[in-house]
Amino acid sequence: MTGETLFDAGERAAAERVAPLAVRMRPRTLDEVVGQQHLLGPTAPLRRLVEGDAPLSVILWGPPGTGKTTLAMLIAKTSSRRFRELSAVTAGVKDVRQVVDEAKRALGETGAQTVLFVDEVHRFSKTQQDALLPAVENRWVTLVAATTENPFFSIISPLLSRSLLLTLEPLTDDDIRTLVRRALDDPDRGLGGKVTLDPDAEDHLVRLAGGDARRSLTALEAAAGAADHVSLALLEQAVDKAAVRYDRDGDQHYDVISAFIKSIRGSDVDAAMHYFARMVEAGEDPRFIARRLVVSASEDIGMADPSSLQAAVAAAQALELIGMPEARINLAQAVVHLSLAPKSNAVLAAVDTALTDIRSGRTGTVPPYLRDSHYAGAKKIGHGSPGGYRYPHDFPGRVVAQQYAPDPVAGREYYSPSDLGVERVVGERLAGLREVLRGDRTVVPEDAASGFRPRCKPAPPTPEELRSIDKEQQ
Repeated sequence: MTGETLFDAGERAAAERVAPLAVRMRPRTLDEVVGQQHLLGPTAPLRRLVEGDAPLSVILWGPPGTGKTTLAMLIAKTSSRRFRELSAVTAGVKDVRQVVDEAKRALGETGAQTVLFVDEVHRFSKTQQDALLPAVENRWVTLVAATTENPFFSIISPLLSRSLLLTLEPLTDDDIRTLVRRALDDPDRGLGGKVTLDPDAEDHLVRLAGGDARRSLTALEAAAGAADHVSLALLEQAVDKAAVRYDRDGDQHYDVISAFIKSIRGSDVDAAMHYFARMVEAGEDPRFIARRLVVSASEDIGMADPSSLQAAVAAAQALELIGMPEARINLAQAVVHLSLAPKSNAVLAAVDTALTDIRSGRTGTVPPYLRDSHYAGAKKIGHGSPGGYRYPHDFPGRVVAQQYAPDPVAGREYYSPSDLGVERVVGERLAGLREVLRGDRTVVPEDAASGFRPRCKPAPPTPEELRSIDKEQQ
């Protein structure tokens, strides 16, 4: 800020002394910022924006505790611009217009530029975001907006197109550890070496953070308020959360994820949910869990329940859209879906068998009538004409006898569906298709041509079955 008096400085210093540890340890220069090096390197966009004093509006998108507010303040402080802050939770259109009017006056009277920081901008309505447009377009303010939600869904296109979108990454464990140790040692803003932290307590504090700097420092302050020596037990008591015996970088990491996938494969939904909760509580990267679910959906279930892949991908997309901790519910739903689904590894076996053939040299040339003929000279070199490509849509059932595979693997069957779930229906259709393709019959049997949906509706009970049911109920 500019024009700060000695009284103002004294008030600020007093406020900092009673402020939470996470606020006191907020970086004062770009060089103090931990993480986000893709934005803060020597030629990175944010550093050029700050040091170049350019009035360019930015949208900072990232998880909580990754430094969005800090970066906004540094943009204002480093460039000596006025700083104003609005929270989209409490501010209305009137508040937005008032700040914009003040910024216009300051720019016109003294030439002072204003940085307007809007936290949780995704909570602004379309009308509120529209109120910001003239100020951003005319550069009456330098807008720095922070959001934890995907801006392409939550911010109007005109505002997004007039701003530079910068994505902040979750802080790594090493980043969090650096911040914790800095807070322990800093004599002015931190704990000044008066508090010691046991190694296992530090490890647990890092796990608790989950990439959120504010969470780690808040937990540290809570524990430091109870004693000068912080053990794991004291830390657990202070934050009211038991430590999970789980090493994200060691054997436990691989053991737990292995047990998780094998529990899904074995259809034990309760064991799978236990291991899932264990990983979440230990601070495992939820994107890693989501990726394993997507793999499992095809590796262990495949066409036995094609909707499993849809459920896993939807959970992964929900995680990116809304983030943790809410997305734990979406991931848990996928865990239940995959655990209860019928199992088949036929898709995995099919692709791996095909790859084995390719790697052993069983390839061959593409049949001439299947080659691309949509360019000048194709027919002169025999593409698309000899043998005559038979267009399936011209034949009954949209299938016709024709060799598609190269000669070395003609007749080779890679996919062998199981008799469970949807694959039972797929198998019936596949058998008919292969018969037609080989020329053993001309049309796929009607009962096998109905598609991949299982026959969900059971036949109605017979009179004898109804009488039996009545007797049981009596």
